[in-house]
Amino acid sequence: MHRPPSGPGRTTARRSPIRSATTRRPATTRPATARRDGRRPGHGTVRRPREAVPRYWFADRLLAVLTGRRPVHSMLSHTVGEAYEQLVRLAPADEPFLSPGHEPAVRHCDEYAPRDGVVEAFARISSGERVHALAFRLERGPDLRWRCAAVEADGRHRERAEP
Repeated sequence: MHRPPSGPGRTTARRSPIRSATTRRPATTRPATARRDGRRPGHGTVRRPREAVPRYWFADRLLAVLTGRRPVHSMLSHTVGEAYEQLVRLAPADEPFLSPGHEPAVRHCDEYAPRDGVVEAFARISSGERVHALAFRLERGPDLRWRCAAVEADGRHRERAEP
């Protein structure tokens, strides 16, 4: 049986990639989210993460309804107040929102939150070489679900035709 020579510089045991408990660095007392530079404002403040609002989801669904790819009643449980009536008036039954021939897509969607539980969102819709506007208001209900409360497309929010 042959053994490799032992001595300085000749080790057969491999080092573990995990540090032992004695070689670990001591934990810091600073919170993980605090800033390192004390001269800047906000030193030591921990900010609450911003809640995600499903504005892109709503923009995609509203665009699908406005272009006729989805029926209006698919948004019935996702709307509140006058928004469903506005969708019925904006739906492509009488006049399409976008000219046919190009597949429309949501290119950008942003939001403004005037207060907690309310978001006013606006989206850029591209269809061919044209860009269209879509604006909608989302409100969070007591069940913590977001619902659409108002819709406006290309500056149009058609008024109800009086008989």
